Amino acid sequence: MSEELIARNIRMLRTQQKITLQQLSDMTGLTRGYLSKLERSKKAPPYSTLNKVARALGIDVGYLINENGETPGDPRIVFVKNNQGKIVESSGSLYGYTYQTLAAGKPGKNMQPYIIEPAFDEKGVFQHEGEEFLYVLEGTHEFIYDGKQFLMEKGDSVYFDSGVPHTGRSLGKKKAKLLAVMFSYKRL
Repeated sequence: MSEELIARNIRMLRTQQKITLQQLSDMTGLTRGYLSKLERSKKAPPYSTLNKVARALGIDVGYLINENGETPGDPRIVFVKNNQGKIVESSGSLYGYTYQTLAAGKPGKNMQPYIIEPAFDEKGVFQHEGEEFLYVLEGTHEFIYDGKQFLMEKGDSVYFDSGVPHTGRSLGKKKAKLLAVMFSYKRL
């Protein structure tokens, strides 16, 4: 999956809906300049930004990372075989995360599940509407929530209000692998 394709999909959907950058800015709380840069970028933004933009455009975040822009199949269910989720590697971006969407084809989700491999360096603080759940599948993850540090290892989990500033990073020689589920109070 090309990160550049994500930016192209955002611009295409925004212009199809005749939404200006300023209107999208007002709907997402992101600056007009940032959104303009995002649409021209060759790098994917953090998943929390993708969720904000998708909600504002009235679409599922999976649509933004879909190569053909279609949501296939029965809208009541989506089944994804192992290793068949959409993968977005943002190793060259500001945040250095790799994330794989799970259930990308399911429209109208209230939850957005991902497999995330956080960068080794803490490069950004996240804060977005909703709640989030993290479960460590592999490795060691340093999670920081409202300034408090938690050392998470395989099998550890955390459920939190994502409106509070939070960040994290992989520790050790190999990136941690996390199951992350984001819940938005507004339908995704």
